[in-house]
Amino acid sequence: MKKNNVLIVVAHPDDETIGMGATIKKHTIEGDKVFVVSLTNGVGARDNSNKRKVDERIICAEKASEILGFNWIQRYDFKDNCLDSYPLLEIIKSIEKIKNKIDPNLIYTHSGADLNIDHRVISNAVFTAFRPEPYENCQEIRLFEVASATDFSNENIASVFNPNLYINIEKTWEYKCLALHAYGNEIKKYPHTRSLEGLNNLAKVRGNQVGIMMAEAFQVARKIEY
Repeated sequence: MKKNNVLIVVAHPDDETIGMGATIKKHTIEGDKVFVVSLTNGVGARDNSNKRKVDERIICAEKASEILGFNWIQRYDFKDNCLDSYPLLEIIKSIEKIKNKIDPNLIYTHSGADLNIDHRVISNAVFTAFRPEPYENCQEIRLFEVASATDFSNENIASVFNPNLYINIEKTWEYKCLALHAYGNEIKKYPHTRSLEGLNNLAKVRGNQVGIMMAEAFQVARKIEY
């Protein structure tokens, strides 16, 4: 079976683990190459001058990548929670640089239904960077949900996340938990939706929706079969 060349485009380091950490591990166990690119450092909006916190987030992100088996191919330094202040073309070109470097066939990114503005900008940019032109290698784009971003939104603000793909994560959930622990303070206390218990509940709900124990849910936005 042909192995996938997977690119995950996220706004902030930790989005990849919160949104689809168990699925990432499933890809890497199956032999797929998984690359992740983040557009911001994820902490600048709270304390742009504190380099120590930025460095700590990088260390956390590296630990998570070791646990899940993916590669951080690029960390851009756009301002956190300010992506809507940049020309969209600048963000698109940044994503296209990575696209041209690894030529992925399977793309994961944020849902445009999220409350977080950075997530919505990234979703828009990814669709433009991977527009379906002749000879484009991208065969599928999948959107994932992020606790405290997708579920905090409202149809009056953005679109609605409607999953149509459910990936069984019963065997890889423990790896996601370890990677979540690596991010430390980014994981909240229960009953916050981004707590370990909250994420566990979400995985069970998504699984139960399709008759399995645990799942991560995705919206297949485009798929091409040859």
